[in-house]
Amino acid sequence: MSDQPPPIPRSTSGKSALAIAVDAARSAGQVALDRLHTPKEVKFKARTSLVTDVDLLAEKAAIGIFRDEYPDFGIISEESEPLVTGSPYTWILDPLDGTRNYAAGISHFAVVVALARDGEVVLGVTYDPTRDEIFTGETGGGAHLNGTPISVSPKEDILQCVLGFDLGYTDEKAVLALDMVRALWPGMQSIRIMGSAALGLAYAACGRVDIYFHHSLSPWDIASSLVLAPEAGGVMVDRQGEPSTLQRESVIVSSPLLINQFLAATQGLEWRK
Repeated sequence: MSDQPPPIPRSTSGKSALAIAVDAARSAGQVALDRLHTPKEVKFKARTSLVTDVDLLAEKAAIGIFRDEYPDFGIISEESEPLVTGSPYTWILDPLDGTRNYAAGISHFAVVVALARDGEVVLGVTYDPTRDEIFTGETGGGAHLNGTPISVSPKEDILQCVLGFDLGYTDEKAVLALDMVRALWPGMQSIRIMGSAALGLAYAACGRVDIYFHHSLSPWDIASSLVLAPEAGGVMVDRQGEPSTLQRESVIVSSPLLINQFLAATQGLEWRK
């Protein structure tokens, strides 16, 4: 008997789960794009964490597609209570990653859609609506950007690398992240604070940034990249160097070679502890 898991069921309209993930991401992204330069209602969930009315509208658009096409699947989304159905499959959604950028009118944000089977992500989509760039990954099916295969950075030395990261909502860890970058400098080419963890992770998967790290992410931030990065030949680990999962908040993404160099170069620094 085969140990392979059963194929993901087709949707009610006969589409593949990946096609539905793309449809949901595009639908949410269009909502965000249409409202990018319009007035927004902004509320603060914490000192540096905010939500807009557009987050909620984009979420509604994507969830509507999930419920129509896969009514039996569960749903976990950033702005709503989880929907538990008893199905082994669960959609994971961040309808607008990079809300602070978005609220400021900065065109660097994304939609994240992923599907998990028994808690393990099997496909993921990260969509940048302003550039119409859709990153897709499926276990065993590779990782692609607008249908073209992608791969992580081919660089061989951190000295050659552009390092991407974000500060997040944990002030103490943000300070330690800045301290770590300062300790590495000038041992790299440049740094970028992305403003969207989802795009930072996707850019690491396609080699636009050579390494990306973050210390405090939620499952909906990381979900799509749990497929994108390994299918692009990369490695995702937490700050202790252990393999990433939906439950681990910290993440470092790059090629296996650069991950090993980064872990060695940052050994003993407070951010890694």
